[in-house]
Amino acid sequence: MKSTDGRPRPLGRLTPNMYVETGTRGCDPSFVVTSDGVVVIDTPQLPTHALAMRQQAESHGPVRYIVNTEHHVDHIFGNYFFAGAGLVVHHQGVFDNFMTVYELDPFAFAVTAAEHDDPEGVHLIPERAEYYRDPNKGDIVFTGNLTLRLGEHTFELIHTPGHTPGQIAVHVPEERTVFTGDTIFSGCQTWLMNSDVDQWLRSLDLIATLDVDHVVPGHGAITTLAAVREQRAVLLGWKSAVADAVAKGWSREETIQRVTFADVCRTDVGLDHLMGFIQAENAGALYDSITGPGGATC
Repeated sequence: MKSTDGRPRPLGRLTPNMYVETGTRGCDPSFVVTSDGVVVIDTPQLPTHALAMRQQAESHGPVRYIVNTEHHVDHIFGNYFFAGAGLVVHHQGVFDNFMTVYELDPFAFAVTAAEHDDPEGVHLIPERAEYYRDPNKGDIVFTGNLTLRLGEHTFELIHTPGHTPGQIAVHVPEERTVFTGDTIFSGCQTWLMNSDVDQWLRSLDLIATLDVDHVVPGHGAITTLAAVREQRAVLLGWKSAVADAVAKGWSREETIQRVTFADVCRTDVGLDHLMGFIQAENAGALYDSITGPGGATC
């Protein structure tokens, strides 16, 4: 959540033990309070928000773990401002691809985001070389799934590839909640780009089997498992539209120009200027996948 002057305010309380920030530029960072410390799930992209979240989390006890659901800058850049606060937990795919974002320069992307949406935090960002010397990557790196237990809480880190190869969901059964990362975009534009849509659909099927009341998406409003159906429809809509373009004999450029879902919903906060980029990259990536070797899959 965001105050009217753009400064960070405390994360909202979803349950007595869970806090989530929505409505600001970047992902939906969260933390869970246990009887033996705090688990942070994704970190804010904006520096002052990251520091404010750290202060709020530490007011409930020491941060034991920082879990990132994916490797994109908007989910991990705040790790730098959590240095020394708990062990960072990464899927191997997150660790290997840390701070790579499509055709964008992720560090420059983070700086620009701060300039536009967190001007008071710009001076907190280190020089590029200093940042990359120690961006606070994984201390614990795993493949497959991993279960963490802290106090009375269980954190099931479930590999849900599709949006990214190392994508995970964090299921907290005691809170009847799953943090999906960008496997779900709630009410805002989905970024496909280098994703594997067929994997993504299978991961949605897996999330749908969880017994939860709350779904915390990577972007957008907190939702329910109904969002699984909605996200599936978005993915299938994109795939069908581009496949239809290929069947009509459209070129890649024609497909990019003609296939758009810009009118379906808004972009996430602070990304209006990237609407055209999202549409073009989504369409182009799907076109390449469908027309390339083994093009029956996306």
